[in-house]
Amino acid sequence: MIQFIPTDKVNKPVDRKVNFVDIKKTPPKVRELIKGACYDCHSDETKYPGYAYIAPISWSVKSHINEGREHLNFSIWGTYNKDLKKSMLEKSVQTIENKTMPMPGYMVYHKKANLSEAERMLLVQYFEGMLKTKTY
Repeated sequence: MIQFIPTDKVNKPVDRKVNFVDIKKTPPKVRELIKGACYDCHSDETKYPGYAYIAPISWSVKSHINEGREHLNFSIWGTYNKDLKKSMLEKSVQTIENKTMPMPGYMVYHKKANLSEAERMLLVQYFEGMLKTKTY
């Protein structure tokens, strides 16, 4: 019966004029890491895996995505003010360094999100570079 209670899995259209990787002209390797490890929960470009269509797992997945987008949505990066961008980048660095993001449970089924130390450092350096130069 619970299968008949659907979750909304329709992504909003993405405006490339405000999308992080587009407006920041993110280098290909960093772009690949961000899209592979962050965009499913922190953008309007979520790729829903098969298990996201099975209740009650679908409810949990959708809840995580909604919460992720509330904290940071790369698809609308250009609409945030400078203070918010700075705060989001600082929190991103912190969560990457502390290995709280990507979420451990997410990495089990999403191999691209299982970042190596070198990949984590690359993301941290990229975000810290933006913070240092105030080019967020």
